[in-house]
Amino acid sequence: MQLSYTFLTFAANIQARRKMKATEQTIQQIERAIRKVAEKFPATEEATAMTDIHLRVTQESGELVAFDDEDNEINRAVIEQWIDNKDEDFYESVTATLRNLLHTDLHDMIEKMSILRPFAFVLEDDDHEHIAELYCADGDTIILNGELLPNLDKDLDDFLDQLIKA
Repeated sequence: MQLSYTFLTFAANIQARRKMKATEQTIQQIERAIRKVAEKFPATEEATAMTDIHLRVTQESGELVAFDDEDNEINRAVIEQWIDNKDEDFYESVTATLRNLLHTDLHDMIEKMSILRPFAFVLEDDDHEHIAELYCADGDTIILNGELLPNLDKDLDDFLDQLIKA
């Protein structure tokens, strides 16, 4: 009986920690912001020496601001879903969303940017504190993220439903 209670507690904690789901509008706003960053480094230009593109996210204003290594602003956008977001796992959700977009939909565009390799997209909070490395433009480096078991929540929910029905 103790094992069942422990599992139910674990499953309830998983449910409570569900990440904010990015809306289609949020995804479009992020993609537009990253595309504007990429436009600053067109493939035909001479490669720029830069180690990181810093993406700074402000939870209160919903701003996503891109900076170069010298803290010069490259682009600024407001992500409406992020404005006044009070979720405890806000930065975890933002990290997952940005990594997913950078590694899938925006991958080809990023790889064509005229920045000397290796360079990375790095997430920072509004206090300039490093949160996560999102993307590394270097053919030999892979960033592992929290999506190693992408359907774990669904699998646990299904298992919990089966336990409750039994």
